[in-house]
Amino acid sequence: MKITVGSFVDVACLFRLFPELYEVCDLLGTEPSSLQTAVTSRSLLDDGLEPPLVTELSASEATQSRDVLCRALYSRLFTWIVNRINESIKVKRYGKRKVLGILDIYGFEMLERNGFEQFIINFCNEKLHQVITEITLKEEQEEYVRESIDWCPVEFFNNSPVCDLIEKNNHGILSILDEESLKTGESSDEHFLARISAIGSGHCCSTPDRRSRHYITTPGSTDNSLPSNCFRLRHFAGTVTYNVSGFVEKNRDILHRDLSLAMYKCDHSLLKSLFPEGNPKRPCVRRPATTGTQFKVALSGLLRNVSAKTAHYVRCVKPNELKQPRIFEMALVQHQVRYLGLLETVRVRRCGFCHRLGYTQFLARYKMLSLQTWPSWDGTPVEGVSYLIRDLPIPSGEFAFGRTKLFIRSPRSVYELEEFRRERLEDLATQLQKMWRGYRQRKDFLRKKRSQIIIAAAWRSWRELRFGIPFQGRRHLWCLYRVAREEYRVLKRRKQVEWAVRVIQRHFIRWKRRQFLLRLAQELPTDCDSPISRDWPPCHRRLAETSLLLRRLHHKWRCHKYRLRFDQTARNRMREKVTASIIFKERKASYPRSVSHPFLGDYVRLRQNVQWKKICVENNDQYVVFADIINKITRSSGKFVPILFVLSTSSMLILDQRTLQIKYRVPATEIYRLSLSPYLDDVAVFHVRAPPCSDNASDQSPAVPPGCLFQSELSKKKGDFVFQTGHVIEIVTKLFLVVQNAVGKPPQVNISTDFEANFGQQMVTITFKCTGLPEVQPGQIRILRKGTKMEILV
Repeated sequence: MKITVGSFVDVACLFRLFPELYEVCDLLGTEPSSLQTAVTSRSLLDDGLEPPLVTELSASEATQSRDVLCRALYSRLFTWIVNRINESIKVKRYGKRKVLGILDIYGFEMLERNGFEQFIINFCNEKLHQVITEITLKEEQEEYVRESIDWCPVEFFNNSPVCDLIEKNNHGILSILDEESLKTGESSDEHFLARISAIGSGHCCSTPDRRSRHYITTPGSTDNSLPSNCFRLRHFAGTVTYNVSGFVEKNRDILHRDLSLAMYKCDHSLLKSLFPEGNPKRPCVRRPATTGTQFKVALSGLLRNVSAKTAHYVRCVKPNELKQPRIFEMALVQHQVRYLGLLETVRVRRCGFCHRLGYTQFLARYKMLSLQTWPSWDGTPVEGVSYLIRDLPIPSGEFAFGRTKLFIRSPRSVYELEEFRRERLEDLATQLQKMWRGYRQRKDFLRKKRSQIIIAAAWRSWRELRFGIPFQGRRHLWCLYRVAREEYRVLKRRKQVEWAVRVIQRHFIRWKRRQFLLRLAQELPTDCDSPISRDWPPCHRRLAETSLLLRRLHHKWRCHKYRLRFDQTARNRMREKVTASIIFKERKASYPRSVSHPFLGDYVRLRQNVQWKKICVENNDQYVVFADIINKITRSSGKFVPILFVLSTSSMLILDQRTLQIKYRVPATEIYRLSLSPYLDDVAVFHVRAPPCSDNASDQSPAVPPGCLFQSELSKKKGDFVFQTGHVIEIVTKLFLVVQNAVGKPPQVNISTDFEANFGQQMVTITFKCTGLPEVQPGQIRILRKGTKMEILV
């Protein structure tokens, strides 16, 4: 139905086709004069104190007012219908529930003539593509780096400058368009294009970003093919030319308050809910938002909703522009694959991990798959997960240990884990059912057994009285009954006395225990908070076990309070001391001397050295764990060569002590064993894993950073390292923890008098002998090299 507006003496306007007007008013439930007045006139002042100033609209303005009203009616009625449908089909359920939603994203539009509608649709595509890129590529790679997973970054196109160019507050294209649309004076599309041209040329002080200039082209630039009323944006899917004709008018699409009042006054009840701003009692404090602002707010809500959910993306690739089957345009498909970032996504998915879980969540979900973690695990979650993975029939290469999460590489491994869990849960359910059935049957059997004994005893007594017993015997039997009855009375009395004694004894014991606990709290020594305090109040011999348990709990509590006072550095040192105790206690004779000495780590103050700060940035060795000048034992003669030994969180470095030049750099992942003797010497051997040998190794070997030990033939000439240092306990302990953090499992620690070492071209047997010769002073060593044997006399 169409209502035509005609002019009247170039000042006012009126409706044509009055039958259509009456029909529309009959549907809305209003008077034709009221609707005609709202469309053809406008109130300029309405403060409630005086009659408002009413101005008549021209035919073009009235036509625009009619179109705005039609669009508002259609949009709000459509939204109302959708909400009613959603409300009627929504599941009425209390509590938390899972929701599955499907979002159909706009298609990217690139037409012959692109206007305001195409600009809004393409902006929505740009924002959704930015969210998808951040989730699938940016956040994925940042999580790998944050969790210390070995990762080679994958570069991808970032469309953030385009989004900032469009939506930047006060400086973006939408903000400029809103300013032009809300101006009280004359505003035109040409002035809007001029302001955009100022951004593109870089002469405007409000340019959001210098990078944005490369994504917009305006008239007057180097591109002469651009029309005068157009501007060009470089989107992620390609470059689109937009015609600014109608931009300001379409963005201004504001429903005037007179129209809202007319719709609210209609008799139809639905219109009052569709136009709540038309209520005369409702104050109007601000002007309605523009179309671009409304779309921007709706898009922000959609993006927040998508970001709060676990999203899965389905990329649709169009094979041809003709919409015909069995036609595959290679250039079109390649273009879509490139701008959608599918190559980068596939590269991240192939090299990355499909599933990740925190150690606590992973252990809670799959702990029943290992006998060591089921039914409960008392250690740290990381250790429990390592034991659990070790017992699974899945290759260890499918898992990667991060700082707080466990990463699983392939979906098949996740499927196998779920299958193992399902089978194990079925076994556990069967076992529970078996135990419950056994318990129930045994309980029923014992009840029937007691009933059978009572029935059998009563029947035997009746049978003896009823059959085959003479009168005298029967009288004797009654005497026995009286004696039994007296005995029963005595036994019952005795049981009552015993019960009373047990109750009194139980309450007395409880009272004594309470008195013991109260006295214990009062008699604790004043220095009881010290972990080394051994003072403890005496107790009764019957409470000796309880006193021992309380003493152990109190000691654990004291140790816990003592540990809470530690800062992070003290905790790390305590962890190193505990690790050293686990490795060397009762195994190394020199260990007791190191207990009272703190592990300082940096003995030469290498962290403050300016030259070292430059070197460590190049090799990514910023965090120094240990640094000191130690002796390197030569393989041929056994002489001592002073070197600067540095241990970082990722590698072991050997430097020249004067020039700080890196001689060798060994990654921590290449050290697999540490060997020492059980004597008082300070010698340690670090076993380094050599690369596999092949004929074409020189052609296929990957590039190795400068200074690394494993570079071409250098690994064959060198091999394991032999060091002598006065801090052997500290250096081995720190290297043990560094290798464990880098590899995920601790290296082997071999403490023996005989072991083999790789000296490059040959294997050498190192033997430690405690001879007590006069030429060997206590704490010193003497080294003898004979062929493939090296003897160290302690």
